[in-house]
Amino acid sequence: WQECATLCVQGKLTNEVTLIIGDETKPSGDAALIEQWRKKLPQSMAAGDARAYWEGAGNVEARAMVIEWNSTAKSPDFFPYADAKFEVQGATEILPGNKLLLRKIVKKFEGEWPASVSGILVLDANTPTATAVEATLPIAAVAPVVAPTADGTTNAIAAEPTPNVAKNPPSEPPASLITMLLFAFIGGLILNVMPCVLPVIALKILGFVNQSKEQPQRVRQLGLVYGAGVIVSFIVLAILAIGVQHAGGLAGWGSAFRNPQFRVVITILITLVALNLFGVFEVTLGGGAMGTAVNLSSKHGFSGAFFNGVLATVLATPCTAPFLGAALTFAFTQPSYIILLVFLMVGLGLALPFVVLCWKPGLLKVLPKPGAWMEQFKVAMGFPMLATAMWLFWLTASRMGKAGVLWFGLFLVVLSLAAWIWGQFVQRSGRHRGIAMAVVLILIGSGYGYMLEANLHWRDPVGVVREKIQWQPWSLEAVAQARREGHPVLVDFTADWCLNCQLNKKTSLEIASTQEKLAELKTVNFIGDYTDADPAIGKQLQEYGRGGVPLVLIFPKDISKPAIVLPPLLTPAIVQKALDEATK
Repeated sequence: WQECATLCVQGKLTNEVTLIIGDETKPSGDAALIEQWRKKLPQSMAAGDARAYWEGAGNVEARAMVIEWNSTAKSPDFFPYADAKFEVQGATEILPGNKLLLRKIVKKFEGEWPASVSGILVLDANTPTATAVEATLPIAAVAPVVAPTADGTTNAIAAEPTPNVAKNPPSEPPASLITMLLFAFIGGLILNVMPCVLPVIALKILGFVNQSKEQPQRVRQLGLVYGAGVIVSFIVLAILAIGVQHAGGLAGWGSAFRNPQFRVVITILITLVALNLFGVFEVTLGGGAMGTAVNLSSKHGFSGAFFNGVLATVLATPCTAPFLGAALTFAFTQPSYIILLVFLMVGLGLALPFVVLCWKPGLLKVLPKPGAWMEQFKVAMGFPMLATAMWLFWLTASRMGKAGVLWFGLFLVVLSLAAWIWGQFVQRSGRHRGIAMAVVLILIGSGYGYMLEANLHWRDPVGVVREKIQWQPWSLEAVAQARREGHPVLVDFTADWCLNCQLNKKTSLEIASTQEKLAELKTVNFIGDYTDADPAIGKQLQEYGRGGVPLVLIFPKDISKPAIVLPPLLTPAIVQKALDEATK
């Protein structure tokens, strides 16, 4: 417990009580009261008294469920049990009909639609003494309804809802999906003005016009064939993405982002995308693939137009944009048909301006001229992507303990340095490429091993937030109380911004040998956090002749002896020696 006046003092006490067991069994004085309340508990419902079924097809996130119940209750309600994979929404709609019909909306988080929903059916939600029943309500995973029979088995019955249930109009797509599809389309539009795509647009349209100056219909046909080339190319990319999605086993947006390892990976990827937009390094296709696309697109007629669309897609694949990055990140964590939809929307966004210009060549006059502004636009697009990376960094590192922010941030810095070396000395310079590649591999390998594995423990984030020493908040009264109880005391005055403090903790305090020694001596360990300049800690620093942290004190078991002041930089031997002295 804590006792607080101007300062808070921690207290603890171990108490023992002996219970005498009687030699006879008889009801207690409260037996009748217990039995009275036991009768208020939910009773099990007889098989077949209630059933549930889906109403309509729903959408990817939400679906209407109808509960049919043989009851004449006036104000009933259904209270579901919690489930990690889905949620039954709180709102209840009572439907007209001969039987009691309740409509609830089920929101799915991951996996398939539930095969059953359990909860409490309440006769009268407005009466505290209402009788409730407990039942498992079979829900069909697809249209057929599964209802319980008297012997406990299940039978499939008609897929149609009960005739006296009013059918809802088709559900609208969820807002998040609509938003991401819009982002995908906008991202595809933006690709048209990225440095890797825009220079070829005007040239290709002028080529179409020159091929058929006197046949506008021919130009329009070529534009549509070009659009088909883009769409087909994005379908191929979607198929590849679906393969990646199935290989990675990502089930859904929400479930993926609940996974801390996924958050680490996606933060790293978005950071690299931002660096790419800033021009730190370039994403390029192999010379063979690029040469093939260019050769095919140079042909005349419909085949050339089709492969012009393929070429535009090939040129666009190394590029990205803020809207596009968000949409693709969403897509990679969704079912296959969502991935296909997102890629199709990107393709439509990329193809639409080209097709429009083929139908209205006069609009070429308003098309921006390729120039230096394009590179500036590309860099400008990097800042929203950097903001996304920072948001993901905050979401990820802050849940891995205080040290997680430091080690994950340092790894991103090392990764950025490696990307800069790759772009500057491998991609843009022919000299010392071998040395540069070796440095990049060393930086990424050592950074991953030391920062992500050894310190961040990114594959086991639960272990990161676990403190290695059971620290208590420091106060003068708490230290005095621990000493009066006969314990040696360790006090670490530290701050998050103090690198020496973090070094001492990592190399000398929170190591196995020191932990074992502290446990053996039964020390009480206090931490004084000076990050925000606590005046009480500042006074302690002055009393022990220190102008700042770190300050580590070990108070002997003998209350008459003064504290042992450890030097600013610690070693395991220094700490072990001081602990031994404190127990003499």
